Amino acid sequence: MFALIQCVPNFSEGRREEVIRGIIGPFKGRKGFSLLDYRADKDHNRLVVTLVGSPEPIMDALLEASAFAVANIDLNTHLGGHPRIGAIDVIPFIPLRNIEMDGCVKLAHSFGQRFYEKLGVPVYFYEEAALRPGRRGLETIRKGQYELLKTEIVKPERHPDVGEPKLHHSAGATVIGARNFLIAFNVNLGTTDLNVAREIARAIRASSGGLCHVKGIGLALEDRGLTQVSLNLVDYRKNPLYRVVEFIRMEARRWGVSIVETEVYGMLPADALLDSSAYYLQLAGFERSQVIDLAMLDMAAEDDAQTGKKEVDI
Repeated sequence: MFALIQCVPNFSEGRREEVIRGIIGPFKGRKGFSLLDYRADKDHNRLVVTLVGSPEPIMDALLEASAFAVANIDLNTHLGGHPRIGAIDVIPFIPLRNIEMDGCVKLAHSFGQRFYEKLGVPVYFYEEAALRPGRRGLETIRKGQYELLKTEIVKPERHPDVGEPKLHHSAGATVIGARNFLIAFNVNLGTTDLNVAREIARAIRASSGGLCHVKGIGLALEDRGLTQVSLNLVDYRKNPLYRVVEFIRMEARRWGVSIVETEVYGMLPADALLDSSAYYLQLAGFERSQVIDLAMLDMAAEDDAQTGKKEVDI
């Protein structure tokens, strides 16, 4: 039985189409994994890619895409709403099938070494792959972003886990790790007052005493005349989407502001949407098995098991 992982690399480019195409190119038409989704955001100036498949071919393609990103993204001139320390900002490995979290930790560590040896970009390990207790949180490693890390990387407490204590001259550093599935979820507010978004983000995120398993920052969407509460739901089962939306709606009302829209950035499990659908529709006794599309997928999986099919074509 082969291992199946998800990998969601984040690149610091969301505006230049030719660079985005160059980064995505190595992920297309490859055996052993699938490119499920990629989304570029101009305000964040960030590209998020979703890959699912076998570890080795994913890592080979990642090195090719990362080499292109290093050659074409300069953090010294990069501007965008999303925090970042590198051209390839973060690469998480997520276990899906026939691999446990410790297996993804080993992948992260071995890939971090390959990454530095090939590209010369220093590496920090985070979440389950962290080598220091204080580095589990991505926000801790990215404190002050690229601009501050340029001067503070020489401090022992900010030395990278792989590589010399100096940033790549244009590509910065990269954070690589192993984690569980998370949902990138944005709530856009009908106001240009960035302070409102920041105050709501402060109220909802776990680190400020808000909802557990929720991370959040406030950002300006200047081209659209909106602001955004940009969130990571680290465990959508503990705090589902509907609870997050209603919390933000309640806080926004204090400021006389409404929610214009919400966004899912990347991919999410069907159960996360079903929970919120059941809540808003007030469905009594609703079960996942009532969704015919999912029931058909379950039937197909059972048929594969009965016929002895061990793998899926990717």
